[in-house]
Amino acid sequence: MNLEFFITKRLIKGKENKSSISAPIIKIAIVAIALSVIMMLFAIATGDGLKEKVREKVAAFNGHIQIFNYDNNTSDVSVVPVSINQEFYPEFKNIDGITHVQAIANKGGIIITDDTFEGIIAKGVGKDYNWDVFKEYVVAGRLPNYNDKLNEEVLVSSLIANKLQLKVGDTFSTFFLKDNNPSQTPNRRNFTIVGLYDSGFEEFDGTYVFVDIRHIQRINKWSKDQVGSFEVFLNSFDAIDQKSKEIYGTTVSTLDSSNIKDKYRSIFEWIGLFDFNVALIIGIMIIVGGINMITALLVLILERTQMIGILKALGAANWSVRKVFLYNAVYLIAIGLFWGNLIGLGLLWLQNKFKFLTFADPKEYYIEYIPVHIDAVTVLILNIGVMLLCLLMLLLPSYIITRISPVKSIKFE
Repeated sequence: MNLEFFITKRLIKGKENKSSISAPIIKIAIVAIALSVIMMLFAIATGDGLKEKVREKVAAFNGHIQIFNYDNNTSDVSVVPVSINQEFYPEFKNIDGITHVQAIANKGGIIITDDTFEGIIAKGVGKDYNWDVFKEYVVAGRLPNYNDKLNEEVLVSSLIANKLQLKVGDTFSTFFLKDNNPSQTPNRRNFTIVGLYDSGFEEFDGTYVFVDIRHIQRINKWSKDQVGSFEVFLNSFDAIDQKSKEIYGTTVSTLDSSNIKDKYRSIFEWIGLFDFNVALIIGIMIIVGGINMITALLVLILERTQMIGILKALGAANWSVRKVFLYNAVYLIAIGLFWGNLIGLGLLWLQNKFKFLTFADPKEYYIEYIPVHIDAVTVLILNIGVMLLCLLMLLLPSYIITRISPVKSIKFE
């Protein structure tokens, strides 16, 4: 049996029925490790959760990557049509990692009621539109059905509906300017609200009204096989830069492409700051936990000075004695990690299920509750990292053992 491990086991078992100076300090060190782990888990889970939710919402309105005609302007309104007769539509067969491609067309308009008016962008979508990413945002009514014949059903945001004093079932008029000759009488369309949505993104909620794409095609005098652009969805946001390059290289020369990271750069630069904040919190918590473990280790060494002297007198090497205390520290850190993970992951599960933690100002973060997301690999890496870093911090204070004289330590009281 490993001698150092054997001595460590005897020390651990001996503490259970022994009142010592180190007992409360050890408990404080364990609690510090546990609290540090809880804080780190929350920092990672909330940071990743918020980034994921913001990405999901931006992608729900735009897709991850957009493909459009080179002659289009930089606005959100579709100007020059694109034919749907493309190799990549309705499915990208030569690029992996793409889950869905859908055709859309945007048209600027003005909703006018008896009392007020509001400028909007009518987003024309068809039967290929993936409503799955949008279902969680519907707060009243239902999603429109564009699978059959042309209809007047629309999905409007709660924000626009409140401004115009409209509700589900109401009908309103929308006017669209003619692109070729804006001075002519605008095109008028009457729509009926079948559902209200609320994504929390005021930039989108205050802009988009979802309509049948065939209305946009008729207003623009496009044929049935002409659309404004294509939205591409990926199975992994992390691959967006690589897939953007692949898509750009695959499409014909008359088409251009962009992704939501470039289109909404300020938003993604903002959420990119979360990584720095999370790293800062993790660093601080590791330092706090490490300092408490250093204190506990020094107290243990002080308390076991006579034992150190006896082991040295019997011929034990300095490193062998140091390993006894480092093994002891591993045991204490492991206890802290166990309780930290148990409590931290438990609280994260409760937050994910019941969403009891909310933002004071949801508009600042585009979501009402604090989202959490963490995976097993991240938890495992975090625990291994905490253990290794704490042990590295303990190597230097454990060096004090080499300075202890066997003769003086045996007499130590």
